[in-house]
Amino acid sequence: MKTHLAAAVGSVVLTAGTLLGAPAAGAQTAAYPTTTFDVTYGASYARGTLTWYNRSVGVDGTLRAVGCRRAWIGTYTASASELDARSTSTQCDATYPIVTTVPADVPGGAGIVVVCVADANANPLKCMGYSRP
Repeated sequence: MKTHLAAAVGSVVLTAGTLLGAPAAGAQTAAYPTTTFDVTYGASYARGTLTWYNRSVGVDGTLRAVGCRRAWIGTYTASASELDARSTSTQCDATYPIVTTVPADVPGGAGIVVVCVADANANPLKCMGYSRP
């Protein structure tokens, strides 16, 4: 999966980091910040919430697979170095829960998370990058 995703994820990570920049200073109202994600490819999608912990990212969502699809979630530093990744198994014509924790074992945790909808052979169909709030 890592080989298949390298080009797609690389451009998404660089775009997310460049466009969203550094988080604004200020007090946070929640213990851990969250970000909603939505990666839609045709009638298939991966949707849910990312919870940004200090050394990991929690993922709570749904994969809707029309045909055979899988969801892939990768954590990256703010400078786009890959930390770790998790993938669902291939699902065919089903709705499947995505509940996992992706390690980001560096000080401050992940700066960017990339979520992809991939085909049954782990080829990315669509990826979106999300920066830590």
